[in-house]
Amino acid sequence: MNLIKGKVAIVTGGSRGIGRAICLMLAGQGCHVVFNYAKNKEAASALEKEIKALGVKVKASQVDIKDFDKVKEWIESIKKEFGTFHLLINNAGIIADKALMLMAQEDWQNVIDTNLTGVFNITRCCITTFLKQKEGNVINVSSVSGKIGLPGQVNYSASKGGLDAFTKALAKEVAAYNVRVNSVAPGFIETDILKEFSSEEREKINKLIPMGRAGTPEDVAGCVKFLLSPEAQYIIGENIQMDGGLAIR
Repeated sequence: MNLIKGKVAIVTGGSRGIGRAICLMLAGQGCHVVFNYAKNKEAASALEKEIKALGVKVKASQVDIKDFDKVKEWIESIKKEFGTFHLLINNAGIIADKALMLMAQEDWQNVIDTNLTGVFNITRCCITTFLKQKEGNVINVSSVSGKIGLPGQVNYSASKGGLDAFTKALAKEVAAYNVRVNSVAPGFIETDILKEFSSEEREKINKLIPMGRAGTPEDVAGCVKFLLSPEAQYIIGENIQMDGGLAIR
């Protein structure tokens, strides 16, 4: 049973990496896809073409999720074009790794504003629609960094730890309205960020992971797919750790 065929999904940070894999997974399930991107118009246009070829509607927009007013305008435009929306995947995020003693205030603020306030902005603009129609599903892409803390990622760990708490609190608020909220917590994933690591650094990382390898964007998309499936309809406020065993405690 496919619960999302014909539904409309909003994905933040959809043009590359994990977001791209999620968009393609949704489209493959017959879901119409709306996604935003920060800068890479070429990647966004290429993904639009790929999704259209799957026979569903798609719309890419350049939107800064840190700007509440711009986000509000974007959501209103989606409602006007698509009628409504049913799924929200909060995937957009950035890193600015440094030891705290070297971290500029800007490094802290940009990460918090994108990874946490950005999620507030778009979820706040979507939640009324979900509650009125008594149907909605929010999935936040968190990180194991928010669970265990990682050195050099005080800002990122704080943002993702906050996102985990946001997920649980909102899940309790909206569950009675048939709106589910969950999150997934990836570990090291084969994205552009990981490509910047040297072979020596990659070897060290792989040794930290019991499975001996990084995950793929498709691994994360698969977990999101499960949370949207009939088998997951009684799961709310959960954070699914998917990291090859990196953060087993």
